[in-house]
Amino acid sequence: MAVIRSLRCAVLGAVSLGAVVCGAATSRAVEVPTSESMQVATTPDDRLDQEWWKKRHEEKLALAKEGGWEIAFIGDSITHGWEGHGKETWAEFYGDRKAINLGYSGDRTEHVLWRLDHGELDGYQPKVAVIMIGTNNTGHRRDAPEVIATGVIRIVQRIQEKSPKTKVLLLGIFPRSAEAADPQRENNDLTNGMLEKIGNDETVVFLNINDAFLTEDGVLTKEVMPDLLHPEAAGYKIWAEAMEPTLAKLLGE
Repeated sequence: MAVIRSLRCAVLGAVSLGAVVCGAATSRAVEVPTSESMQVATTPDDRLDQEWWKKRHEEKLALAKEGGWEIAFIGDSITHGWEGHGKETWAEFYGDRKAINLGYSGDRTEHVLWRLDHGELDGYQPKVAVIMIGTNNTGHRRDAPEVIATGVIRIVQRIQEKSPKTKVLLLGIFPRSAEAADPQRENNDLTNGMLEKIGNDETVVFLNINDAFLTEDGVLTKEVMPDLLHPEAAGYKIWAEAMEPTLAKLLGE
């Protein structure tokens, strides 16, 4: 698919590791490095040895079979948390919409790929898929930004392959740690700089709402994210309000 190829070229263009021609003669990008971390982040993998994860996957498959879902939230614990601290805000913003939560605590890019390959997006074609993934790649393995970005683009590709009519709202990875200079915050920010390049305003929209969570001097407070990673109720309210104009536009509302 031309869209998928152009997305791949856009992201790879942010990685300075040697050139390769993409598409037209003047369009250039670079090769993804072959490395163990790259292979791990982009190869579908499950967590079926964890009983709660297996049970959640089975529950989401049952919901998928019901069909009719118009918004699919896809991600890790931050998305999973819509069922916890974000429950009231979810009811306010998405209770009257057909929205399904496909967030799993602890998931990395490879786990999302596995879930998409094993039925969680089957039986329905949402109008919009909201993606929030990557911070566990930073936190668990300290994957390099180009590795995380490539893992995320594989997820975008998989969604487009399985559900061509679905528009993707790709969120910048949320800030973590109190200070902007924290290495994990910086790793996420560098990844976001690469992901920004794949937004095309038609099928994939990149949206970075991170400033809404931060003070004017870039500090992430515990009032917004008590553990400096996961939003509190106030953080989910910030998320929904900041995302709403873009989401409503993509939904055609």
